[in-house]
Amino acid sequence: MFKTIKRIIDWCGEFKGKLYLGFVFSILSTWAIAAPIMIAAYTLGLLIDDVRGVSEFDEKWVWRSLILITLFILVRFVFDYLRAKYQETISYELVARDRLAVGDILKRVSLGYFQKVNIGEMLNSITTGLSVLESMGIRMIDTFIGGYLSCICLFLCLVVFNPYVAMITIAGVSISFIFLIRVSKHSVNNSPVSAAAYRDISSAAIEYARGLPIVKSFGQSGVSIASMKKASADSKNINIKIELGFTPSNCAHLISLKLASVGIVFASAYLTYIGQMELPIMIMFCMFSFTIFGKIELVTDSAHVLGIIDDAMDQLDYLKREKYIDEEGSNISINNYDIEFENVSFAYENNEIIKNVSFEINENTTTAIVGPSGSGKTTLCYLIARFYDVNKGTIRLGGHDLKEFTCDSLLSNISMVFQNVYLFNDTIRKNICFGKPNATEEEIIDAAKKSRCHEFIMALPNGYDTVVEEGGSSLSGGERQRISIARAILKNSPIVILDEATASVDPENEHLIQDAISELTKNKTIITIAHRLSTIENADQILVVDEGKIVEKGTHKELLRNNGVYKRFVSIRETAEGWSI
Repeated sequence: MFKTIKRIIDWCGEFKGKLYLGFVFSILSTWAIAAPIMIAAYTLGLLIDDVRGVSEFDEKWVWRSLILITLFILVRFVFDYLRAKYQETISYELVARDRLAVGDILKRVSLGYFQKVNIGEMLNSITTGLSVLESMGIRMIDTFIGGYLSCICLFLCLVVFNPYVAMITIAGVSISFIFLIRVSKHSVNNSPVSAAAYRDISSAAIEYARGLPIVKSFGQSGVSIASMKKASADSKNINIKIELGFTPSNCAHLISLKLASVGIVFASAYLTYIGQMELPIMIMFCMFSFTIFGKIELVTDSAHVLGIIDDAMDQLDYLKREKYIDEEGSNISINNYDIEFENVSFAYENNEIIKNVSFEINENTTTAIVGPSGSGKTTLCYLIARFYDVNKGTIRLGGHDLKEFTCDSLLSNISMVFQNVYLFNDTIRKNICFGKPNATEEEIIDAAKKSRCHEFIMALPNGYDTVVEEGGSSLSGGERQRISIARAILKNSPIVILDEATASVDPENEHLIQDAISELTKNKTIITIAHRLSTIENADQILVVDEGKIVEKGTHKELLRNNGVYKRFVSIRETAEGWSI
């Protein structure tokens, strides 16, 4: 519990001053709560003395006391407002900062990170975990620390009048604190399990949503939803377990405070009865007995939630500890765009994909990469873009090892068009200018025209301001592909990587996409993964990849004369495409 509190305070960083200032206002608010009680008790004492004939009551004091009580109540709300103003905004500032930091981390880690981390777990950490910190982090700190500071203030007030009765307060708080520690330990032990259950629900929901087309086509909704049912049942069971373990300690915590309140009333009454306490003081103690533990009663929720917050902070720290792929890189400007692979090997986990590969790609040339499925073609392109780091060997761009670059400075030289296009849930205009956010309207329209998508965009209800559904599902595959090419044209990078950009496109759209690609690749260094002979036969260089190795290298005509893997590939493609060279 104390460890989590310290973690949250450390998390506040540059906002610690505002946090501590909030505690000061919390103490002042507590004194503003105590003052009206003391005034009311003093006034009642004066009235009782008047009735008993001990002294005459000054009627003017009634108005003075009302004014003072009203003033203290107003002052209390002012202090509460100032505390909220300084403290409540901290978590929103920090979580906004951390969300941006996580986004930057995810952009700069190796793609291998996403293979070893469950997407549902990662999303749950970014959304639910940070939301817990945002909504409860600072609030729980204030509830815990502010609650005990308030109790200490009221205790000091009671000590002044009667230290013996005040000690009952300490006894009640001490006993309740023992049960709070039990609550905290129970929460700490079970929070990771609860968080894991929530992450399982997120993962199951994502898998179910992604697989709905298959679910519907095979009519197997019962099978597909089984993981969601299991995740929901696990979450239900762990939360019930947490509540069942939390409730007894929480009840004991509250009972100890209530018994302490009753003890204050009885002790004050007894001392007054035997003449060792004045009646106004007794009245004040009785009033305090109903308010002194008010904030501490809420601490039980804080102790319970701190365990959840601790797990959320563990997830955040885990993300922040991930090593940047370009941690030692710098912004480098290059004079040429020659690409060189020197004895490069790469493996996913223990599965070696690229095996001691060496080749060169000269700037302003076209290189086609062909080979059977799973041979490592796409991996070679990913290594050029440094989505992964090589295990052995070196890749150079413009004479510089890729490890010398930051990701941004490297990728500023590269545009990529993938087979499976992803469009963001935003306007078409924003999707096109994603690679160049400051592009003018004229530049956007020019890129759209070159990529052969201007006409269909203008036919949409809102033209370039039409909002694309997530992933681009509201557009056809050919339309999505042409928008992605417009995005690459607008970025205007000197190196273009085409990963089977026309493989999944219908014949009606293919000639439009080929025209768009021609516009994209003018005077550029082109690396294309393709199966269509029309795409690769005019390449300056063809790399034939098989089982992670470059088995052949040369022009179309040279490779045909070799009577090797490439010639067999061409024969198969000629048969499939129904044309001959």
